[in-house]
Amino acid sequence: MNIHEYQAKDILKRYGVKIQEGIVANTPDEAVEAAKTLTAQTGTGWHVIKAQIHAGGRGKGGGVKLAKNLDEVRQRATDIIGMQLITPQTGPEGKKVHKVLVAQDVYYPGASETKEFYVSILLDRANGQNVIITSTEGGMDIEEVAEHTPEKIFREWVDPTVGLQGFQARKIAFNLGLSGQAFKEMVSFITALYKAYDATDSSQFEINPALKTSDDKIIAVDGKVNLDDNALYRHPDLAALRDLNEEDPLEVEAGESNLNYVKLDGNVGCMVNGAGLAMATMDMIKLSGGEPANFLDVGGGANAQTVEAGFRIILKDPNVKAILINIFGGIVRCDRVATGVVEAYKAIGTINVPIIVRLQGTNAEEGARIIDESGLKVTSAVLLKDAAAKVKEAIASMN
Repeated sequence: MNIHEYQAKDILKRYGVKIQEGIVANTPDEAVEAAKTLTAQTGTGWHVIKAQIHAGGRGKGGGVKLAKNLDEVRQRATDIIGMQLITPQTGPEGKKVHKVLVAQDVYYPGASETKEFYVSILLDRANGQNVIITSTEGGMDIEEVAEHTPEKIFREWVDPTVGLQGFQARKIAFNLGLSGQAFKEMVSFITALYKAYDATDSSQFEINPALKTSDDKIIAVDGKVNLDDNALYRHPDLAALRDLNEEDPLEVEAGESNLNYVKLDGNVGCMVNGAGLAMATMDMIKLSGGEPANFLDVGGGANAQTVEAGFRIILKDPNVKAILINIFGGIVRCDRVATGVVEAYKAIGTINVPIIVRLQGTNAEEGARIIDESGLKVTSAVLLKDAAAKVKEAIASMN
């Protein structure tokens, strides 16, 4: 589960990570009041207004602006709140901004230079350990750094049964070329960051940039936290941070019906039981010249209610020109699914797109008979290849 920057920073601060202080605001008036409060607390005269969406690259799309006075705070907040922010991670449709983070300016002058670093923690599934990735090239896309200057990326693996050791934190600070007070600050920063990552059952932390200020403090200027959905039952306070405005409405609706759904950009709606079969179905659709409009796994307990919910969700996508239902009857019987398809069809009413149903496995013949004798505009298929071909024909007939 993704969360906003301001929420991520609250978590980091809770575990002793130094952060760029900020206050979230939903309106320009709230932004001005937030700026006044920050000035009183931190002494900052300038502020950074940051769009709060679940995507990176906000600055590239105009979602991060510097404000040098309160009038500019109001204007920047007015410009950003309500905008459709397009970044390299949002896709061409962008995301609507509902709130901003008013943050202190931490790039203040001093005796020495500031320096930006990249720091992230995630699970390395290949060796079953957590890995801390750091780079001296903070503020940049880490993919660009990895491609052009891979020698500037450092990795430190941590055995989760032992935890981060002191020598590892010191090694990370040394690799980043730090010394003196900045070295000590980075050791403390990494130690607290790993503690937060481990305690919250997160799947990823990314701090880009982690700033060495002019007075040698290490501060998280940005913060991306991805929480492990499977562990949220242990963290009800973190589960409450979910922002449904940042998620696809169809995916939210599917989750409420216990369906695994991911919206895609194609024209063939898919309803399948089992993730592996769903992936194979999508591949077959593409090989037949179509494009899958979604990933939808109804699970092993498909019944009339889940099938109907799946139908309704797929049909809400205006790009869908045909629906392919591909069920392998193992845990669930094919005749039960066929009955669910017929009942769902009748309950929904008029369906203006062709439906192709492939049933294989337990009671497959009985399921096909139910479909064929229903009198509905539903076509049955035996082989997956045949089903994909019928989908292709159906789409061609509608063009």
